[in-house]
Amino acid sequence: MKQPHSTRNRVQSIDWLRGWVMLTMTLDHTRDYFHADAFFYEPTDLSQTTFWIFMTRFITHFCAPVFVLLAGTSAWFVGQRKNKRELSFWLLKRGFWLIFLEITVIKFAWAFKLDYRVVTVQVIWALGAGMITLAGLIHLKKYLAIAIALIMIAGHNLLDGFQPQGEILTLLWNIIHVFGPNQIGSFTFFVAYPVVPWLGLMLLGYYLGELYHPDFGKQRRLRILLISGSGIVIFFFALRLSNVYGDPIPWEPQKNVLFTYLSIINVSKYPPSLLYLMITIGPTLIVLYIIEKFRLTEFKPLVVIGRVPMFWYILHIYLIHLVALIAAMLTGFPASAMIIDFWVNEQHELQGYGFGLGTVYLVWLGICLVLYPLSQWYNQYKSNNRDKWWLSYL
Repeated sequence: MKQPHSTRNRVQSIDWLRGWVMLTMTLDHTRDYFHADAFFYEPTDLSQTTFWIFMTRFITHFCAPVFVLLAGTSAWFVGQRKNKRELSFWLLKRGFWLIFLEITVIKFAWAFKLDYRVVTVQVIWALGAGMITLAGLIHLKKYLAIAIALIMIAGHNLLDGFQPQGEILTLLWNIIHVFGPNQIGSFTFFVAYPVVPWLGLMLLGYYLGELYHPDFGKQRRLRILLISGSGIVIFFFALRLSNVYGDPIPWEPQKNVLFTYLSIINVSKYPPSLLYLMITIGPTLIVLYIIEKFRLTEFKPLVVIGRVPMFWYILHIYLIHLVALIAAMLTGFPASAMIIDFWVNEQHELQGYGFGLGTVYLVWLGICLVLYPLSQWYNQYKSNNRDKWWLSYL
């Protein structure tokens, strides 16, 4: 039975936040392809980085967690106009489609070649695998599902360093928990996003959607968002300062107070530690409160982008890579140097290529200005063609 029309209305604060995520994700990937220092050291390496380079990377740490969290929330919204069986089927189809996109369309965008001797799976894979699993987990009792999600998020660091015996078990374990390459004969399967903590986050996102049910009061929702977000942030600092648990790399005193603070918030993304998820999701809940409380959704461009996230995601990688290829040629590098073997900043042919951080921001702004009218057009096209089922997959 379908829900009343009001439950099917889009929540603009969620679209706004998703749009912000797409912009910051674009900044991160622009930095990958244009920043000269990216070819020599990690932006979070406190022995070499600067404050601005570190923070440029740190703010983009929010992208994947928010993307995954809101994917779960979107699934809840879809479920308001479907029964559980129909929702499971939708999640399965969507999940397998995303994995297919990851290893074809998106793989080509990153590398400009399809070489299946090496396959790297990243955030879109995590979304796809999470949706496939979520298709079954939504049938559990709510309290049990939330308990499983919290165990995945809070407990997975207890298993750091654990390694099962046997090739098959090792491969499966690496896929769900370990960042890195897996060799299968001459084929390399590189898992950049192990699925366990991301799946737990998507499951929590699914139940976050309940706060946006029409019968759930706005003031009550705002109070829950603010209190829970603030509580997570406070608990992050308490746990992080103790250096007891939650991240494989402890913080250490640095050359000054500012860099010591950077060490405290310098947490592990690959795979996402408990503390990484806390310092990204806690502020995210506070931001959701602020967006709705102060009506920031009146800034419509972010809402528009947030309504077509997959469209933006695919196009932004192609455009960044294409512009980077042109920039490389204009600065004396062959076009073939931008045909990527693995990661762009590990491409030996590009040693010496790149620009300062200010140029990176200018390129990022240009990329966004090009993509926004396209996203605006596509959003309008989707709105005018709701009868076309395939539009829901892009």
